[in-house]
Amino acid sequence: MKILRCIKNYLTFGAISLSAICSNAQTYPLKPINLVVPFVPGGGTDSIARDIAKLLSEKLEQTVIVENKGGGGGAIGANFVAKAPADGHTLLFATSTFVTNSSLDEGLPFDADKDFAPVAMIGKGPILIVSTKKLGLKTIQEFLIYAKKNPQSINFCSAGNGSINHLSGELFKSKTGISMTHIPYKGSGPATIDLIAGRTQVFFSTVPTILPFIKQNAVDLLAVSGSKRMALFPVTPSTEEAGIKDLDVSTWWGILAPVGTPKAVVDKLNAAINEVSNKELVKDRFSSEGATVQLGTAQEFQQTLRKELLMWRGLVKSANLTMN
Repeated sequence: MKILRCIKNYLTFGAISLSAICSNAQTYPLKPINLVVPFVPGGGTDSIARDIAKLLSEKLEQTVIVENKGGGGGAIGANFVAKAPADGHTLLFATSTFVTNSSLDEGLPFDADKDFAPVAMIGKGPILIVSTKKLGLKTIQEFLIYAKKNPQSINFCSAGNGSINHLSGELFKSKTGISMTHIPYKGSGPATIDLIAGRTQVFFSTVPTILPFIKQNAVDLLAVSGSKRMALFPVTPSTEEAGIKDLDVSTWWGILAPVGTPKAVVDKLNAAINEVSNKELVKDRFSSEGATVQLGTAQEFQQTLRKELLMWRGLVKSANLTMN
């Protein structure tokens, strides 16, 4: 009798648990969703997040509020989400810097792999290698020749230590064997200004940051990261075409939740994000900036994050990089 009672209790508990999971999916969201952007208002990431928030509000029939929490290379906003209730009502709008910064800074108050539940990747784009006009270089081969002849004269700028610009530059150094000095700035804006002025020589930039200045002919575009050319710049070779192997780095945008968020909620969010990301507003926005929409499961996004964490942590260790 005791065994039968235990089985009955187990089945009852299982039924209650299943009912709770289904209820989570059906009733979520119960209140407005905070979409935390870990950067200051007005940048490219903030703008994309607001497009997504608008469309998600319509899809989920609940207000999605963009909340900017800048600072610490994105760490302040990420930590806020990591410590939030795991109910799907506080989400992080993350970029590739979430992974690079976590790979470099060992003192962060959260674990990028263990404290978050990846929900969905939204879009992905290449890194553009650009140089100051004062160098007068037009191709990546010319840049490599110049750098090898002038090993102490190349500074590359970034949006800060641990940014995608920073680690892309460090990876470029490891793949080519050239010497460059990293100059971190407090954001891509001031980094771009000094590049144009010739105070730094090269920038491994995201497309939204540097695209207006390429169009104005204020900088020279040398190459596009990865194996393929960009439709926006069909005559500019990829780094692989230029003979630089395995520099397949990119910038991406995605949404994460606190770890422990119910799977039913994550799956509902994933389906909604995939649907709104495939709308013309988002597709046109990414296309105009040389990026592409990325549709996939939460599990696929998690695999991508773990793969990138492994790669960047390996680079940080081999190059002996620190935050200082």
